[in-house]
Amino acid sequence: MSADHTAVHDYVVVGGGAAGCIVAARLSADPSVRVLLLEAGAERRNPLLAVPAAEVLWMGSPRYDWAFATEPDPTIGGRTVRIPRGRLLGGSNAINGMLFVRGQREDYDDWAAQGNPGWGWDDVVPHFRALEHAEGVSGPTRGTGGPVVVSRPGRDDELCDAFLDAADALGHRRNPDYNSGEQEGFGYYQATLAAGKRSAVVHTHLGPARRRPNLTVLTDAPVTTLRLDGGRCTGVRYRRGRRELTALAAREVVLCAGAVQSPQILELSGIGPAEVLAAAGIPVAHDLPGVGENYRDHFAVRLKWRVRRPITFNERTRGWRLLGESARYLRDGAGVLGLPTALAYGFVRSSPELTRPDLQFHFAPASYGEAASRRFDTAPGMTLGVYPLRPASAGSIHVASPDPTAPPAIRPRFLDDDEDVRLLVAGARIARQLVENPRMDAYRGAELVPGPDVRTDDELVAFARERGDTSYHPVGTCRMGIDPPAVVDHRLRVHGVAGLRVVDASVMPTMVSGNTNAAALMIAEKGAAMIVEDRAPVVTPPGVKG
Repeated sequence: MSADHTAVHDYVVVGGGAAGCIVAARLSADPSVRVLLLEAGAERRNPLLAVPAAEVLWMGSPRYDWAFATEPDPTIGGRTVRIPRGRLLGGSNAINGMLFVRGQREDYDDWAAQGNPGWGWDDVVPHFRALEHAEGVSGPTRGTGGPVVVSRPGRDDELCDAFLDAADALGHRRNPDYNSGEQEGFGYYQATLAAGKRSAVVHTHLGPARRRPNLTVLTDAPVTTLRLDGGRCTGVRYRRGRRELTALAAREVVLCAGAVQSPQILELSGIGPAEVLAAAGIPVAHDLPGVGENYRDHFAVRLKWRVRRPITFNERTRGWRLLGESARYLRDGAGVLGLPTALAYGFVRSSPELTRPDLQFHFAPASYGEAASRRFDTAPGMTLGVYPLRPASAGSIHVASPDPTAPPAIRPRFLDDDEDVRLLVAGARIARQLVENPRMDAYRGAELVPGPDVRTDDELVAFARERGDTSYHPVGTCRMGIDPPAVVDHRLRVHGVAGLRVVDASVMPTMVSGNTNAAALMIAEKGAAMIVEDRAPVVTPPGVKG
């Protein structure tokens, strides 16, 4: 099936990242419907995309990363921060750190309590179970037989074991499965890994679906605007090379472009805050004040130490050791090349009177430069990052011009809320307690970042503002709810526009407690199921003969 300006599909899915791949695969399972998936990035077949350790190669590369950047943020000293996003079929899921964290039971129960029925923990667990095949963990909330393999990567790591022993010594519990609904504790992360290779949605979901004749996938096809007729979305306008094309949707358009680009596409189409659209020179089609607002991300500080022994990823991924690791990986998928950078976790309460964790720790047996590059140091090192799980600080992402090729204005205001700042200081102190515990004495070298001279609260706050960085978890810019700032309802339908849904991380009303990719996959599974359940009637787009 070819797509051109006369083609009419039942569903047009915008964005071929994790959410779009799942939605297109699930909708096209019905052979009676025609589905078009449009992805702005290219299809990349680089075999290194399957290698977990190769994640350091993709961030900042214009072939794989949109490499967005924030505007100067006054809450972090006017710094500009890079916001990596996957620029390829498969999206960020194809280049991310692969850590699989569902979040806490209360996250989803809070969503439901905010006027979003069907989004409580008990409602979303069946969709988490449906998408995963869990290896090495089991229980009533875990899934088997799903397309995405979720496993604890690799064998035990000596340095990680010492870190976990230090957590034990400080009275923290070991948690064998933080995804069970009980998150608190320390242990090894679970990741989307199968036999040492990335278990990416572009392969697990979209790969089999592409054999269906009713699914068309177009890459290098950026959507410029949505087509609106009256109060209905009837299709999209997109580009392929120098051609301007239109794809029509007889049932629905499903926007899956992510927390940065979904609000951008809505606003380019005249759907958004009237004052923002007017300032950008875009005619207002539907005044929807919440579009682009409520932008949240996990803002982390990362503490770094030298390691006394040559057992870290730094030296294992260079020189003659890399040759040995490469041979080991090619032989059985094992070794450092088959591992994500962060191996051990901690979910911790910043004070004992709290009922659930509010801090997350990532321990890496590696040290690296600025977060946007992730290039390993040459000498042995280790890194312990920490961030508030549910940041109160919120910013915005809005268009600045009617030009669809211009990046949006990203204004994160990462440390706008004093509580987030307090939690970063508390987290940095706990991080030092962990690494300075005697169980780490045989491994711990000098503290490199922020350094031993940074001790007071004021000095740690300055460190957070000067050196803190994103954890690549943008959410919330098309949030779900029933109040005026909400963009979509609990069925993910855009308020006030028929035939249009948003199904991606942008719909999260608040941040989930942890890495966001697992929740984004669940949203796509649940969103696709709702689209199938609702089965919108066929509406012949204007100008098309029925």
